[in-house]
Amino acid sequence: MPNAKVLEQKQQIVAELTEKVNGSIAGIIVDYKGVTVADDTALRKELRENGIEYFVVKNTLLSRALEGTGLEDMRSTLEGTTAIALSKEDHTAAARILSKFAEDHETFNIKTGFLEGKVVDLATIDSLAKLPTKDVLLATVCNAFQAPISAFARAVQAIVDKNGDAA
Repeated sequence: MPNAKVLEQKQQIVAELTEKVNGSIAGIIVDYKGVTVADDTALRKELRENGIEYFVVKNTLLSRALEGTGLEDMRSTLEGTTAIALSKEDHTAAARILSKFAEDHETFNIKTGFLEGKVVDLATIDSLAKLPTKDVLLATVCNAFQAPISAFARAVQAIVDKNGDAA
């Protein structure tokens, strides 16, 4: 039986981890074994630049943190080495970055993930990874709205050019 101080520290870690998971809109759990320090450093830098919190976690502590969150189904994947990536703002960034990293490193594997408080399967994570970034999607929407307006402006200008300045 651990002493009271150690038990209190672990309870605090579990509480903080539960708060982080509940405060995230998306998360991915990975098996990171076999990754070199240089590759891990580069991965962490890219994740940090995209607003994703990534850290190694003990399986037992994460399992306890998942209790009561609606994500208990993820506990079955908590074996071996485990790290978690949590995003508070971007639904796709963690899936996109970690899936690309997993393609380049055969020992690095995605175990499971969640989106908006629901556990998602690996196929869903793969689909999320293939989506463009939020900025690209916003630019596409803006272009779609701008195209009819531009076409109208060109048509009006053509009429003016053809008829001369009638005003």
